[in-house]
Amino acid sequence: MTASINDEVFKQFRDFIYEKSGIFIPDNKKYFLENRLGRRVQEMNLKGYDDYLYHLKYNADQKELQRLFDLITTNETFFFREPQQFDVFKGDLLNTISAENAKAGRRDIKIWSAASSTGEEAYTVSIVLLEKPELSGFKKEILASDISESVLSSARAGVYGSYAIRNIPPAYLSKYFSNTEQQYSVSNTVKSMVKFSKVNLIEERDVRVMRGIDVIFCRNVLIYFDDKAKQKVVSHLYDALRPGGYLFVGTSESLHNLTRAFRPVVINKVIIYQKG
Repeated sequence: MTASINDEVFKQFRDFIYEKSGIFIPDNKKYFLENRLGRRVQEMNLKGYDDYLYHLKYNADQKELQRLFDLITTNETFFFREPQQFDVFKGDLLNTISAENAKAGRRDIKIWSAASSTGEEAYTVSIVLLEKPELSGFKKEILASDISESVLSSARAGVYGSYAIRNIPPAYLSKYFSNTEQQYSVSNTVKSMVKFSKVNLIEERDVRVMRGIDVIFCRNVLIYFDDKAKQKVVSHLYDALRPGGYLFVGTSESLHNLTRAFRPVVINKVIIYQKG
């Protein structure tokens, strides 16, 4: 069993993770770091956490840095999470966006799932768009990104267990999934609308490729950042949106103390943030 991480090494590890990802691990989560990294230290036959940190810092090992991101990120998600947001997105919001885009001579709609994890959110967006036949004249593009290569690989495969699909309406489940031995595979129709890529939300060069987006979903992500990193991420999301574009954050999250750049819009008791 790997020894516990001492305070000095914990602080160095925390600073390194923060610098590379923007994810902030508070003092009371030292056990979290031990739990997540202890097995990896053993697998690599290292003497302790300080050796692992040295390896990450000085061996220029991008694959191991990616492994670190995989270990420290939480990827608990499911289809149609926070369904009231999808109700608003499917109804008033998409109707407004399609009307505005048509008026401006644009026949496309771009959505970005900005921390797509294993793909459930992006594929939910795809299903919602497929269920809007009135948008058939629009080119629909869903961009989905995450910092972790392993979850992106899982997302591209599009195979899920019963937990992930438990909120999907039965009609959608039979229409857009095939089921074998409690494994549910997303149809190619749903998959074909989604393009996955690796993006670190605090890196400007990563986010710069995302431009002219109509709606961004960045839900239950900001909780992992401190205020400084949150402001950086929110600024990057703002730049990615087209003028008047919309941002969804988690229902328990708020931009209230972070920025005045977005205007809160309330539709059916759901708060969405609109780019000014």
